[in-house]
Amino acid sequence: MAQDSTAGSIPKKPATYIVEHLDDELGPWSELEYVTIAKDSHMSGNTFLLSSLPPSLDLPATLSSLPAFKSETRGVEELYAATKDRVCLLDPAAAQDLSPEDGDCFDVFLFGGILGDDPPRDRTSELRAKGFQGRRLGSKQMTTDTAVRVTRIVVQDKVPLDSIPYDDFPELKFNERESTEMPFRYVKGEDGKPIMPEGMVELIRKDADKAIDDLF
Repeated sequence: MAQDSTAGSIPKKPATYIVEHLDDELGPWSELEYVTIAKDSHMSGNTFLLSSLPPSLDLPATLSSLPAFKSETRGVEELYAATKDRVCLLDPAAAQDLSPEDGDCFDVFLFGGILGDDPPRDRTSELRAKGFQGRRLGSKQMTTDTAVRVTRIVVQDKVPLDSIPYDDFPELKFNERESTEMPFRYVKGEDGKPIMPEGMVELIRKDADKAIDDLF
């Protein structure tokens, strides 16, 4: 499908996608999302980095063993102190939407902690205060893996933000009597269904009685 294609006659400039992990723990939801980001990054020739990790946090082997994945206890401000102008912060409060041209301006795309909070808690504000240039991904709340996917489609596949097929607030049906509506925007796959991490639907069904925020 066009939005996740890695083929093309023009080589794509590799990018680094960073999540500044702003939590002391790594929940099952975040693990599935991070594994998905790492696998997608490997397939598209990119790197996925988790920064600001607490030294005490033991990452699961399902994530740490993936070839495109890197981890850092240092924060992004220290890592890119000399090249801050090459870092783009994906910021819901930014004045400008992300565009294909931004792929020529930035090498690093930064995401602040858990984007998929419902309701949003503006964790990106800590990074915004550090002076990184910001871009929006539209007005709808996205999960972290979706935000990275949309960013890659825009800056590397050169698809405008408003031309990507989305599935907003999809309903997941577990059986005839059980279903739940997801409060997020997803990219729509070729099968017409929202692209979600492998195992995510099962996790949501298993923990249907928990608040979504508890799964991160």
